[in-house]
Amino acid sequence: MSFKQGLVRARSHIIFLTGLVTAFGMVGWLEGISMGNAATPEAIVAPSNDVSIAPTRALTAQEMQWAQTAWKYFQNNTVPATGLVNSVDNYPASTLWDTSSYLMAVIAAQRLGIIEQTEFDARIFKALDTLAKLPLFEGKLPNKSYNTVSLQMVDYTNQPSEKGIGWSAIDIGRLLVPLNVLTWHYPQHTTAVKQVLASWDTKPMLVNGVLHGAVVTDAGDTEYLQEGRLGYEEYAAKSFNLMGLDVANSLRYTDFLKFVNIEGVEIGTDSRDPQQYGAHNYVVSEPYILDGIEFGWDHLSQELAWRVYKAQEKRAANTGVLTAVSEDNIDQPPYFVYNTVFTDGKAWNAISEKGADASQFKSLSTKAAFGWHMLYETAYTKQLVEKVATLANPQRGWYSGVYESNGQPNKAITANTNGIVLEALAYKQGGKLMRLGR
Repeated sequence: MSFKQGLVRARSHIIFLTGLVTAFGMVGWLEGISMGNAATPEAIVAPSNDVSIAPTRALTAQEMQWAQTAWKYFQNNTVPATGLVNSVDNYPASTLWDTSSYLMAVIAAQRLGIIEQTEFDARIFKALDTLAKLPLFEGKLPNKSYNTVSLQMVDYTNQPSEKGIGWSAIDIGRLLVPLNVLTWHYPQHTTAVKQVLASWDTKPMLVNGVLHGAVVTDAGDTEYLQEGRLGYEEYAAKSFNLMGLDVANSLRYTDFLKFVNIEGVEIGTDSRDPQQYGAHNYVVSEPYILDGIEFGWDHLSQELAWRVYKAQEKRAANTGVLTAVSEDNIDQPPYFVYNTVFTDGKAWNAISEKGADASQFKSLSTKAAFGWHMLYETAYTKQLVEKVATLANPQRGWYSGVYESNGQPNKAITANTNGIVLEALAYKQGGKLMRLGR
């Protein structure tokens, strides 16, 4: 079955696919125990007894206003001619990850009643039509970034790149989340989704059940590398799996799982050494939050997510510093920072995309605060949203967070922050955004 056929036919294979997801999860868990993977019997810690996912409920008037503020970003940053949205306020470029944040924001806004069905359909049709026309890296898969006005392939500084800079399997997996949601829940858009996927060649991206990205070397050659670490890898693989594609190895949490003690909590981290494998093993909030609000956690991802959250709560209790960390754009150089629970052997490590120390930019993340609160709604998450509730410009959207060092707002305003705020609020009202069946 081809990639595009797999997506279209997926709607008629509910039982098979649901069973497949469950089977992969169970196989991964059992192999981690019985086959001596990184998650050895000694490392597997009994599930926490205090995990408590908050029930869904109607939003309050204040929460609806928060959603309206987030939607303002997308009203301001949609490019009418192309239907794409800028990744950062008034900056005409977007990655596939941020394009996904936009599409999920449109879905969330429709479900919350912020936009009417006619606007929902118009926005989705326009964006999908443009995505179907994008030039592809080496004619195979979407480039990592595009100019939202010209649709040219660009580098991360928004400079045109005739060849492109490669593709990200993680970003493509993220884009497939709204494409799956549209196919399962909004069949009027199935044909347009099929057109987006028609020219994609996924073979170089999926090798022996593992996600691979493409990068361009300094010499101009294309290099293919395994992509994704614990949390991100499994999250991205789930949307491929819904299409019947072989991502069996990337779906397993236990292959490279090890535990480290952070603030008295045993959190899961990826055992692959950054020095050996050339990729950082960030432990951040975002992939676990997205997994919960979009797919709904399975037994293992729920446990791993809870531990990541609890370590942050414990840090706040131990230091008095409210903590909700994730990767975020910031409003000054280096402009993007990974604020982590753990990475590269260090707890509460903050680094740039190039791995440089960025500890002076440690921040409380707005999207992480909203995400954890809508999932758990604890006394601590209430403190988080109370802290970030003022971090917005009602005419522009939500700021990315607040710096720990001086308490000043991080005034970067982005599609990802505002999209996840909208998603989290839609989850609170209606439950997980992707459901198999009706």
